[in-house]
Amino acid sequence: MECYFCQRNIKDIDFKETQILRRFISAAGKIKPKKRTGVCSNHQRKLTRAIKRARYLALLSFTSK
Repeated sequence: MECYFCQRNIKDIDFKETQILRRFISAAGKIKPKKRTGVCSNHQRKLTRAIKRARYLALLSFTSK
């Protein structure tokens, strides 16, 4: 399986694009591991940083309710 971001030639992951970030968060609100999503290591680190920033700015919730 190829990386979602490498396929679409996305270099930087923007924390404001919450629709994309929600694909990589489980129903419990946890960040899905790269084994499940198929994202490469480089993009997984950027994805984690973007999700945490979006949570801090209240664009995403910390928990699922």
